[in-house]
Amino acid sequence: MTYDFRIAAADKVTMYRDLASAVEGLTAGEPDAVANMANAAAVIWETLPDVNWVGFYRNVGGELVLGPFQGRPACIRIKFGEGVCGAAAQSRQVQRVEDVHTFPGHIACDSASNSEIVVPLIRDGELLGVLDIDSPKTGRFTDEDEAGCVRLGEILSRVL
Repeated sequence: MTYDFRIAAADKVTMYRDLASAVEGLTAGEPDAVANMANAAAVIWETLPDVNWVGFYRNVGGELVLGPFQGRPACIRIKFGEGVCGAAAQSRQVQRVEDVHTFPGHIACDSASNSEIVVPLIRDGELLGVLDIDSPKTGRFTDEDEAGCVRLGEILSRVL
C-alpha cells in the first residue's frame, strides 16, 4: 500500500479538515498505538507549515515518556507539571504558548523552538499522553490551529 498525502489548502480550516481525514484514514483499523502515533506524527509534520517538531509523549506510570516523533532528538522523560507538555498532562488542558522562553519551567529540548501547542490525549477519563507540536516562529499557533489540533487529538485518542 502506498501513502502519498500532500495536503495543501488556501486556508487553515480546510487544511485541518483534510489533515483530520488523512489521520483517520491512516489509523483506521490499526490497533497498534505506536504505529498510529508514528504515521500521525509523519503526516502532521509533512502538512503543517513552520513546525520543527511533531510528536507524542505517552503516559507511562504517571510520567511522560517520548513516543514516535518527527524532528530533532527530544527529551525522553518529562514529569507531570514540568514544561509545556507536563503542564498539559497535569491540567489536562491544551497548552498554547506564543513564546516558550517566557513559559515558567519550559524545557528546551530544541533551542530552535519558540512556540508550542500541546494537546492532552484522553480516552474514558484516562490520560494516554500528549500531542506536542513546536515551531521556530514565535506566536505560530492561532485559535484555528488549536481547534484543528484538538480535533486531531480527538481522533488520536480513539486509536491509541
